[in-house]
Amino acid sequence: MDLATIIGLVLAFGAFFGSIILEGGSLAALINPSAMLLVFGGTLGATMVSVPLSTVIGIPNVVKHAFFGKHMDTAHVIETLVGFAEKARREGLLALEEQAREIDDEFLKKGIQLAIDGTDPEMVREIMETEVAFLGQRHAEGAHFFATLGGFAPTLGVIGTVSGLVHMLENLSDPGSMGPSIAAAFIATLYGVCTANLMFLPLSSKLKHASQEEILVREIMTEGILAIQAGDNPRIVEEKLKAFLSPKKRKAIEAALQAA
Repeated sequence: MDLATIIGLVLAFGAFFGSIILEGGSLAALINPSAMLLVFGGTLGATMVSVPLSTVIGIPNVVKHAFFGKHMDTAHVIETLVGFAEKARREGLLALEEQAREIDDEFLKKGIQLAIDGTDPEMVREIMETEVAFLGQRHAEGAHFFATLGGFAPTLGVIGTVSGLVHMLENLSDPGSMGPSIAAAFIATLYGVCTANLMFLPLSSKLKHASQEEILVREIMTEGILAIQAGDNPRIVEEKLKAFLSPKKRKAIEAALQAA
């Protein structure tokens, strides 16, 4: 489970509800079924018009990835590739065939197998880069879905508020009801702005960040596989792969490799 996502959402909505309670407000006053129907139903409907049905169907998996996304350990990936380079250097590429069968990551397994099979390096690069490109495209669809929700929600909230104010103006003969009517009308805007900025847009950013992290690891794998196939010295392989990382992460990986 991604604790940052869980803690962030709890903190954001906790701060929102806490501020209302501290101001002496009532949480029950925020419940407005008609505003909920318009904002949430309208936002989802408008978003479904904007994206393919296949993207909508895949959203449960996207949400699961946001909350339970598998973190890819860059240090472990580099350590594994350097280990493969050492073995290939000593015993040849064919010696990696047995280890390749035990690799859990399908992307890495495919790349190593292509190298073992003697596939032309340019072809290996082309296949791996195509995989990475379409991986990024699939991830972008999920992030775009939540960004679209975040764009429509405030607008639907404003529509709900305008609708409520129109209804209030139809009943000006009863001045005593104007206060509650105005408050009820603005709840729709509150729903839209709150969900967009506390949930939809942050989830979109989270998915983009996770995608960038996975793409970086895939690029590291690609360069590592090509370096192994070229017969590079394990030390050179390590330096090539560490070049993708920040100085702080490089030190952590160096320590992990020394320990190994």
